[in-house]
Amino acid sequence: MTSLPPLLAITMGDAAGTGPEIITKAAADAEVTALCRMLVVGDDGIMQAAQGYTGAPVRIRAVQSAEEARFEPGTIDVLDLRNIDPDKLRLGRVDPMAGRAAYEYVKAAAELALAGRAGAIVTSALNKAALNQAGHHYEGHTELLAELCGSPEVTMMLVADRLRVSHVSTHVPLRVAIDRVRPERILQVLRLTHDAVRDLGVARPRLAVAGLNPHAGEQGLFGDEEEKHIAPAIAEARQRGIDASGPLPGDTVFFRTLQGEFDGAVAMYHDQGHVAAKMLGIWRGVNVTLGLPIIRTSVEHGTNFDMAGTGRSDPRSLIEAIKLAAAMARNRTP
Repeated sequence: MTSLPPLLAITMGDAAGTGPEIITKAAADAEVTALCRMLVVGDDGIMQAAQGYTGAPVRIRAVQSAEEARFEPGTIDVLDLRNIDPDKLRLGRVDPMAGRAAYEYVKAAAELALAGRAGAIVTSALNKAALNQAGHHYEGHTELLAELCGSPEVTMMLVADRLRVSHVSTHVPLRVAIDRVRPERILQVLRLTHDAVRDLGVARPRLAVAGLNPHAGEQGLFGDEEEKHIAPAIAEARQRGIDASGPLPGDTVFFRTLQGEFDGAVAMYHDQGHVAAKMLGIWRGVNVTLGLPIIRTSVEHGTNFDMAGTGRSDPRSLIEAIKLAAAMARNRTP
C-alpha cells in the first residue's frame, strides 16, 4: 500500500493581488499535483475569476470542509469561506475587505494544520496595509502565525536552491536589530535552523553563523558584538550537539553556504540574509517560518498589485513553496 501525498492547505492571499492567479497556474503543474493534494483556502468566486484571467487548464470546485475535497486531476478544491464581494473588490489596490479575508484564510489554514487535517500550509502573499486597515495589526504572516499557533519563538528562513538562510531579526529598524544580537536569541535561531534543515532531509546539518560587523569584527577592530555575543552562542550550540561555525564574515558566508560548505546559515538581520537569497532570483525563493508547531512555507514576493487581473503573474515561487512544504511534510511524518 502506498501512502497518499500530503494534504497542503494553500491560502489564497490578498484577493486584490495575484495570489489567486498563481494558484491556478501552480495547480496545472504536473510535478506539483504528483507531490501533494492541494486544498485552497479562499473564495470560490475569486478563484473562478482568476482562472478566467490565466486560462489555466483547471476547473474550480467549491467545498465547505476539507473532508469534501476530492483532489481530482485538473480540479482545484477550494474551501470556500465566501468572504469577498466580487462587485466591491478593486484589483490592484489596498482593500480592507481583502485584508480581512486574507486573515481569515490564514486562520482557517492554521486550524486545519494544528488539528492534523493538513500536513502543512502554504501562504500566498497578503498586503500588510490591507491587513492592518482591516483591524489585524501584524507585521506580516510570521507574527500572525506565531500568535495563532501560540509560538512566540519564531524566525524566518529563506530557501533558494542550496542556500538556506535564517534570521536573528527581521522586520525591525537596523538600530533595534543590532540590540537583538544577543546569545540567547542567536542560540534559539541556531536550534530552530538545525531542526528545520533536518526536516529538509539533512541528517547532520552544518550551520554557518554570520558576523554582524565588517569582516566579523576583525578581532574587535570593527566592533565587539562577535566576541561578546555571537561567539558565546556558537560555543553553547556546539555544546548542545549543533554543528555551528563562526562568526564568519557576512560578505562570504552565504557564498560558501551556496557552494555546499554548509547546509544552512544564520544572518544577524533582515537585509543581510534577504539580499543574499534574493540575488539568486526573487521568483525562486521560498519563505519558511521556523518555530511553529506546524509547517508553513510561503512565496518570497508580495501581492504584485500591478499584475493583478492580467493573467501574466509568475507562479515559480509558489511552486517552489509547495514542493518544499510537501518535502517537509513527508520528512516529518512518523
